Amino acid sequence: MPTVILVRHGRSSANTSGVLAGRTPGVKLDETGLQQAVAVGERLAGLPLAAIVTSPLDRCKQTAAAIAKHHEGLRPATDRRLTEAGYGDWTGKQITSLMKDPLWPVVQQHPSAVTFPNGESMRGMQQRAVDAIRSHDAAVAQSHGAGALWVAVSHGDVIKAIVADALGQHLDTFQRIVVDTASTTIITYTLTRPFLVRLNDSGSELASLVPKPAKKTRGKKSAVPSSDAVVGGR
Repeated sequence: MPTVILVRHGRSSANTSGVLAGRTPGVKLDETGLQQAVAVGERLAGLPLAAIVTSPLDRCKQTAAAIAKHHEGLRPATDRRLTEAGYGDWTGKQITSLMKDPLWPVVQQHPSAVTFPNGESMRGMQQRAVDAIRSHDAAVAQSHGAGALWVAVSHGDVIKAIVADALGQHLDTFQRIVVDTASTTIITYTLTRPFLVRLNDSGSELASLVPKPAKKTRGKKSAVPSSDAVVGGR
């Protein structure tokens, strides 16, 4: 199956002001975030991307546009299932204030039990995000083949929840995962299991992600991508 490069948006004005932006409209990248978006776009410039899908929020669309700039004819598509968690009444409040809320320790220790007041459950967030990634991955496989690379631009909690699912971990462990702004997290989905290829990566080379041409063997079918892990490493 294809490989998805999950990109968290660059730093926003809300990230530095200590406000939980959530789905607040008009929250854009700050100066550092714009630089981060340019940098991640340049990192991905040499990859043959088959598609770019993004959360509809401005900070993600700005990051996706910086990536698409290096890929002629490739326009980012939006998918609401990749949007930020629905924090409900928590939206727009200072993090320092939210830390005093009785729900805060539950979010930290037992997120699978959390439904934000007048908002979304964290289980619902994970389910719709994983469904989005898997459906786009299947579509990319059908149109571009099993070795294709594509990008999904989303948010910290959303990406962490996708990673937890890929690792077969309970959602209650997802707070142990760190996903920085403008970082890349890379997952390859196969028939029997996902493989977490990179996590919270902001600087390593990405050229090795480009699939090598399959070797043709006389009288034999070419090898297909395997779902088996390499024993002993490679």
